[in-house]
Amino acid sequence: QLVESGGGSVQTGGSLRLSCTISGFSYKYYCLNWFRQAPGKEREGIASYESDFTKSYADSVKGRFTISTDDTKTTFYLQMDSLKPEDSATYYCAAEGGSQQYCSGGHCCANPSYWGKGTQVTVS
Repeated sequence: QLVESGGGSVQTGGSLRLSCTISGFSYKYYCLNWFRQAPGKEREGIASYESDFTKSYADSVKGRFTISTDDTKTTFYLQMDSLKPEDSATYYCAAEGGSQQYCSGGHCCANPSYWGKGTQVTVS
């Protein structure tokens, strides 16, 4: 189970930190993701964190957003700085895990099975 928190309304240029608490998820190889979807737009993968500590970001958020986890890997975060109105969306955390072979080549990042219900971020 994944549960997001930390969404809300903020002015342009402000910051928010989203949290995603994970339960019932225990894999040696995994990928943790943040996605977002704005009304009328397709869902966009914006940040991922893999079990080998690799972090990846969409160009739209690179340099402004940071994905991280706590030491126990039971919570992961999305720090969002320099927010813009176009960042307004529902943000979802997602995760996938499996064998090393299963997760290789970005498969786990591209195909998350575990999803949160989303949290709204509005930038004005």
